Amino acid sequence: MVRRSQLTLVLIAVMAVVATLTAVIARSSQAQAASSQPITTISLKQAQAYTPKAPAGATDDYHCTVMNPHVNQSSYIISSQFFPGSVEDHHAILFLVPPDLAATAEADNVNGQGWTCFGETPIPNTGLDQISNTPWLSAWAPGHGADSLPKGTGVLLPAGSLVVMQVHYNLLVGDKPVKNSLVLHTVPASTPLLPLKLDLMPAAPDIPCPAGVTGPLCSRTASLANLGQRFGQSAIDFVNTLETVCGRNPEDPPAGDSTSCNWPIHRSGYIVRVGAHMHLLGATFTMVLNPGTPEAKTILDVPDYNFHYQRAYNLTTPVAVSPGDTVQVTCTYDPTLAQELPALRKVPPHFVTWGDGSSDEMCLGLMWTSQSLPNPNYPV
Repeated sequence: MVRRSQLTLVLIAVMAVVATLTAVIARSSQAQAASSQPITTISLKQAQAYTPKAPAGATDDYHCTVMNPHVNQSSYIISSQFFPGSVEDHHAILFLVPPDLAATAEADNVNGQGWTCFGETPIPNTGLDQISNTPWLSAWAPGHGADSLPKGTGVLLPAGSLVVMQVHYNLLVGDKPVKNSLVLHTVPASTPLLPLKLDLMPAAPDIPCPAGVTGPLCSRTASLANLGQRFGQSAIDFVNTLETVCGRNPEDPPAGDSTSCNWPIHRSGYIVRVGAHMHLLGATFTMVLNPGTPEAKTILDVPDYNFHYQRAYNLTTPVAVSPGDTVQVTCTYDPTLAQELPALRKVPPHFVTWGDGSSDEMCLGLMWTSQSLPNPNYPV
């Protein structure tokens, strides 16, 4: 005879098996549903070639081109690839133009010619306070290749949206007509993916001329004035704002071959993807969570940065973050490269600050987060 306690244990065991099988079946059904979702390939190419041209005294051009993906139903971008049309392509950023701004972008796109777009805002006559209205979809830099997002995640592409392709052309290496192209791989918005949120974390470079190198632009004041002549007063304003945000005195920030900035985390989630961007003087890059604490964790370490081989990295193990955490980005530079690299030897020696030119510098950490933990075995 089987005792009541034994029956209870048997029932509990059976219920556990049933629960496990139910969970497995549910995950399998979800995976099958996701894998059955069609992947759509959207190919976009500039209708007409663009010939880069720089402002007076400059050797760089930023140009925005409107691309219409003709999406009639909302979808998720799961991968993308930008195809540069020439070696003068320094980098490209793909911005989302949501449906409510599509008419504005089309109106600015006179005769399909696009527009000059230095800085971070792709729509003319909009300020930095409106940058969130046109979020990044993707970015490309030399060596980047295909941009495949972590499994189980995507970037939302609403129906009726446009894409603005902002390309930085470096005229130090060429000025021939260029046609760039872009490929997007998407799945329907009904696919149960985790939407990604991108945070940009810059730091302000202040790199003096190397020892023994002199010139009228080796003064930071003179170099900033030159930056304004090339790209406008807004370029100087951005430098000063960034210095302030990073806790420095914009009138007299610390100068050197390294720069750092701490950025607070405002929401809970998981870091799933990271990237780094500097220009031709870049040497090393690190991104550290909660620096200077027992919980400090290095998220990204690029010990030998190469401008011509820039990547974004999907983390094998996502990193949990919550409000109160801090992320520090640190960049180091080798200013002697300004006299060694063929492209930069054409440029007068100068104190290097943040700027849009290839002979200026940037220190930018890119961090993609999801609200919950992605499934690494997800079909798409």
